[in-house]
Amino acid sequence: MMALCLNKLDMLKNTASLLSGALLVTGTAVGAGMLALPVATCLGGFVPACLIYLVCWLFMAATGLLFLEICLWMPEDANIVSMASHLLGPGGKLISWVLYLFLFYCLMIAYSAGGAGFISGLMNFATNLELPRLYGLVLFVVLFGLIVHFGTRAVDRINVLLMVGLIVTYVAFVVIGWDHVEETRLEPNNLWQGILAFPIVFTSFSYQGIIPSLTSYLHRNAKKVRFAIWVGTAIPFVIYIVWEFLILGIVPLNGAEGLLQAKKMGASAVEPLRYLIASPWVTNLGHAFAFFALTTSFLGVGLGLTDFLADGLKIPKKGLSRWALTLSVFIPPAIIAQANPTIFLTALTYAGGIGCALLLGLLPIVMVWVGRYRKGYKSHVQLFGGRIFLTILALFVLFELFVEVSADF
Repeated sequence: MMALCLNKLDMLKNTASLLSGALLVTGTAVGAGMLALPVATCLGGFVPACLIYLVCWLFMAATGLLFLEICLWMPEDANIVSMASHLLGPGGKLISWVLYLFLFYCLMIAYSAGGAGFISGLMNFATNLELPRLYGLVLFVVLFGLIVHFGTRAVDRINVLLMVGLIVTYVAFVVIGWDHVEETRLEPNNLWQGILAFPIVFTSFSYQGIIPSLTSYLHRNAKKVRFAIWVGTAIPFVIYIVWEFLILGIVPLNGAEGLLQAKKMGASAVEPLRYLIASPWVTNLGHAFAFFALTTSFLGVGLGLTDFLADGLKIPKKGLSRWALTLSVFIPPAIIAQANPTIFLTALTYAGGIGCALLLGLLPIVMVWVGRYRKGYKSHVQLFGGRIFLTILALFVLFELFVEVSADF
């Protein structure tokens, strides 16, 4: 009997660790990027958007498995920069440094711009007073930047509350908003216009940066990490399809408060809701969800960038040095966000189209190629298909970069 109880306890612990790992992947992927998805894909329509989500999900899951393979070659707790240094030399280390900074600063710019607009809009709605956007930006950056400044524990405690709010408002928005969907608005079907949204979709499925930590957390058990990657990325896939259905079905494509106008203004998908739906419940839930999505992403990226700079530049996270780190993380993005009020979508596009595509897409492909076929690391293969499949994945990244350039013109 005792042995049976211990066996059941072990099974429960194993299940809990698997679910925890999967949810860690989900929590990293789902964030402010999804606020831009319906705006970016509106010209393509619902069905093309679903196809793009499917392709990006499978690709990002594949590159996550490649990162897992690299982690199992490396010592425990190796990060992306040390992986690139080991496999690609000093040049690879420099490239990974540049790409990492480019990606994270683009995200900080996008989230600062989105947060500024949200705070200003909230104050205007609540008080009927016109709050200048600069004040909204300062309030957002100072309040949540200080939380990051106080460290991981402060971020963790606030993030738990924000994640609860994120889940509750998303579920409530889905339940209440479903009755407001007009299916005729889902009919546009232009695959190329959907493909042009690849860069932002890339950002919304990004999670690979936590694979080293996840591998250590699951005791380098490849089977458990694979489970966490597949399940953890499948959940955002479902969440995004439901979100796409709701927003494209509620908000018209054209008109003064349509999705095209939101795209032109660089706004998120929830901005038009306050002008289109008489129900304050739907509007308020949409904006509350946007707030939680923005702030969780802002805190996570801000903390990650702070730790990256502290580790990479060997700056102690205490005293004046900590304040210098905080200012270097939050001030430059805030200045750029204030100078370019409509930069939310643009910054997310560059983050996904260049940063995610190269750092989280092409880099692991190149590192695995070098590891397998130059250095002779034959163990821990996580993605089969050999050179042919790696070449297909690399060509897909090049296609995505072509899409990025095409979208600019």
